Amino acid sequence: MKPLIVLLLSFTITLFVIKIIKNEYDFFLSARIAMSIMLVFTGIGHFAFTKGMSMMIPNFIPFKESFVYLTGVFEIFMAMGLLIPRFKYIAAWMLIIFLLLMLPANIYASINHVNYQKGTFDGQGLSYLWFRIPLQIFFIIWVYMCSIRM
Repeated sequence: MKPLIVLLLSFTITLFVIKIIKNEYDFFLSARIAMSIMLVFTGIGHFAFTKGMSMMIPNFIPFKESFVYLTGVFEIFMAMGLLIPRFKYIAAWMLIIFLLLMLPANIYASINHVNYQKGTFDGQGLSYLWFRIPLQIFFIIWVYMCSIRM
């Protein structure tokens, strides 16, 4: 829920700031900036909640903490890529693939009741997916619409 709030709030603020600066609305740029802000927010979460996010990864995958750090850095790099016109298309496609690949980790975490912020097994469980899967799809559509399909 927090990433969605960050995304929508960032989009709204950015939209009006760009309107003041350029004297016109730029929805696509505002959307990319908002997605970048959200990605930095969630990327930092990989460093703040490493233990809990490591619990989201199935046991057969080695070096879980390193993987969490790596994906956090990846999110931050994709945030920068969305803002650089030369790299926005490749960053967007990589981000879409990344979001699709993260879905199994979210499913695994919900089945095992992982609470990634606390690093415990008292999370919401499968009900979490009723929000997370549509949210993941929303993020994918957002990235596609503001970076690829313009």
